[in-house]
Amino acid sequence: MKHKALHTLLAVSMIAAGMFATPQAHASKEAPVIGFSIDDLRVERWTRDRDYFIAAAKAKGATVKVSSADGNEAKQQSQIENLIAQKVDVLVIVPFNAKTLTNVIAQAQKAGIKVISYDRLILGADVDAYISFDNEKVGEMQAQGVVNAAPKGNYFLLGGAPTDNNAKILRQGQMKVLQPLIDKGDIKIVGQQWTNEWLAANALKIVENALTANKNNIQGIVASNDGTAGGAIQALEGQKLAGKVAVSGQDADLAGVKRVIAGTQTMTVYKPIKQIATDAAELSVQLAKGETPKYTSKLNNGKKDVDTILLTPTLLTKANADVVVKDGFYTKAQLGL
Repeated sequence: MKHKALHTLLAVSMIAAGMFATPQAHASKEAPVIGFSIDDLRVERWTRDRDYFIAAAKAKGATVKVSSADGNEAKQQSQIENLIAQKVDVLVIVPFNAKTLTNVIAQAQKAGIKVISYDRLILGADVDAYISFDNEKVGEMQAQGVVNAAPKGNYFLLGGAPTDNNAKILRQGQMKVLQPLIDKGDIKIVGQQWTNEWLAANALKIVENALTANKNNIQGIVASNDGTAGGAIQALEGQKLAGKVAVSGQDADLAGVKRVIAGTQTMTVYKPIKQIATDAAELSVQLAKGETPKYTSKLNNGKKDVDTILLTPTLLTKANADVVVKDGFYTKAQLGL
């Protein structure tokens, strides 16, 4: 007993003296723990990502700890620090503000935790991987969808959140299509504004003001997602213009797809969320196990060239809206078909 007590006392003394290094190993590689930090689960899209991700990770023997920042920058940083303290193996982050996570990601890397930027590229930070849809292509699809419906006239550009790097990439894609038509004189941009937090209520006010400023003389609204499109269409309804002005979208939200079928929204972009969530779960497990994933490209985030997987989106109009039913994304009943 004396020997045992002596060994215990010695071990405690050595730990106190810092003679034992803090282990960097976290969970078993066969049962990794993944932290999934989502900027705002109040947005319908992210609840789907979460559910598909958890299911795919579970099938691979992993456990997922999810947090939602509810659109709060400081809250997300605090939640990520908490996941680091819980010694997860991998952090998967949908950033609220792409520019403010450098310090917490440095903490994660110091703790031996791999970091994946999900759907939105985190800027200026040492992230290990990025997985998303080709957002420049999404922007091209949005602009082309509006041009197909309204080849000439006055356009308003309704951007996403200024804190979201994807909003800027979408605009780059939109302008690839629009600039030649602007140069020709077919299209005139009569206004443009970013929509704080991607909120439909903010988009509603922006478009109400744009309609007033232009005496309702707007033929196309290039809206960067279905939420902002919904706000824009609400403003158009107030002027009895819904269905008469071409409006783009993205995400294939249930309300957005219903508007496309009804004819008040011109198009949306369907991004097979099950695919990105499943692929991200697989990527997480591969990184946790020290395996080398197959990447499609590299994208520079201002800090480094980040290993990237880009997936292909689908342009959705009234003509092919049944794609989301065939994919099991929605049922006919949900869409009122």
